[in-house]
Amino acid sequence: MAAARRAGAADPRAGFRRAEPGPAVPQGLLRAARKSGQLNLSGRSLGEVPQHVWRINLDAPEEAAQNLSFGAADRWWEQADLTKLILASNQLRSLSEDVQLLPALTVLDVHDNQLTSLPSALGQLENLQKLDVSHNRLTSIPEELLQLSRLRSLLLHHNELSHLPDGFGQLVNLEELDVSNNHLTDIPTSFALLINLVRLNLASNQLKNLPADISAMKSLRQLDCTKNYLETVPSKLATMASLEQLYLRKNKLRSLPEFPSCKLLKELHAGENQIEILNAESLKHLNSLSVLELRDNKIKSVPDEITLLQKLERLDLANNDISRLPYTLGNLPQLKFLALEGNPLRAIRRDLLEKGTQELLKYLRSRIQDDVTSPNGEPPVTAMTLPSESRVNMHAITSLKLLEYSEKQAAVVPDEMFQAVRSHPVTTVNFSKNQLSQVPPRNNFLTSLPEEMESLARLQIINLSFNRFKVFPCVLYRILTLETILLSNNQVGSIDPLQLKKMDKLGTLDLQNNDLLQVPPELGNCENLRTLLLEGNPFRTPRAAILAKGTAAVLEYLRSRIPA
Repeated sequence: MAAARRAGAADPRAGFRRAEPGPAVPQGLLRAARKSGQLNLSGRSLGEVPQHVWRINLDAPEEAAQNLSFGAADRWWEQADLTKLILASNQLRSLSEDVQLLPALTVLDVHDNQLTSLPSALGQLENLQKLDVSHNRLTSIPEELLQLSRLRSLLLHHNELSHLPDGFGQLVNLEELDVSNNHLTDIPTSFALLINLVRLNLASNQLKNLPADISAMKSLRQLDCTKNYLETVPSKLATMASLEQLYLRKNKLRSLPEFPSCKLLKELHAGENQIEILNAESLKHLNSLSVLELRDNKIKSVPDEITLLQKLERLDLANNDISRLPYTLGNLPQLKFLALEGNPLRAIRRDLLEKGTQELLKYLRSRIQDDVTSPNGEPPVTAMTLPSESRVNMHAITSLKLLEYSEKQAAVVPDEMFQAVRSHPVTTVNFSKNQLSQVPPRNNFLTSLPEEMESLARLQIINLSFNRFKVFPCVLYRILTLETILLSNNQVGSIDPLQLKKMDKLGTLDLQNNDLLQVPPELGNCENLRTLLLEGNPFRTPRAAILAKGTAAVLEYLRSRIPA
């Protein structure tokens, strides 16, 4: 009968009238929504949501009211409930409480409107998994919103929120929360209950501190606190074992926190603060760090321990007060970007800074020889090197898995070095910059490696740069766990591509500045190589233009030269 009443009330002039304020919603969109369960009304200059949108799953469609026939695929009473509603980029000032008429919604996107409040009826959308109300004018969040127990993504950025409800921790299934660009001055302590949260964005607020309980977010991988008023970071933050990206830019920090447990941390951004001292303790546990951004601070010196960051790819120290760098920075195997401009560096000319990272790293490596002794003639003692030739740094071996005996100008590596690693697995060995002729026994004019090194069954990185190897050390072919081999600045005349092909974990091979007269085409079959450095050798092919295109291009070229 309801359908009959609608049919009887039909007006032939209705097409010339606007029953709804604002632009009408095309019937074709509604028909498609009944089939797909998704309705996109973004960018239609809607001042309010038409009533028939809220009632799309309750009322019969207009076609049915006009007795139009429905095929088997178009029977409206069998069609899907609306699960996704997009109302973004309109002119909505409010949402009706009738939103509760869409209980099957899993996604509601109302970003980029003019909302000043949200209806309490949102709390009845028990299936909602994503709610985007960003870029509006919200000043508060209704308590009912905290009833959305299945919510996984909540986007509240670019609003006018000055506080969040205390019970925010009830949203226990939340994985993504963005409250950036608001007016928040504190964070509810109940945030500690958000144990499934993976991404948390607190940027561009007015936070002066973070609650220590935030460390309970054991799943958190990305934390953005950019542009606040933080003077310190709670020490418990260092216990967040899953943290991979931490943004602390544009705050008031005077020092970096220590991160003994953040072994997965890959990116640390702390530029535009007031950091004066870069402590060795803040760096030495960051073994996975690939990006360290500290530009626009007041840092005066860089500790030698920065060379422990063997996976570092980007280091930004621009616009600080650094007058001197540890030259061993040039030996970082993965470093591709180094920014130093705006510092009062004494030993590095401005024109050298303008030549780019690779020239700068080459210069730093060339100066290591001048930096190996301190003013009193004694070898420098750092957390990275051994205090003497007879004492073993067990902390480096057990905690950092690092067998380190570099820059000693030593003719001998003590036997206790190798005795120490027999019961402790190591992943990195560095004997560079010495006067060794063999290892062991005692005697960097290194020309060979002992067969005993094959027992280092977990070795991942080896740095043998700046020695006197004439051939590729055969023992390395048998250490199949190796991921990085650094053999630059030696006298290596040949390599065995068939043996290298068997090293399926090898990703970086540095053979720069050696005596390779030819590059075997079969090396192109080592497709696991991500970084192959061959510059500075006397071979004629591949030409420099091909080398400049990068590793993938070089490998492809070599494969094309393999005889049929």
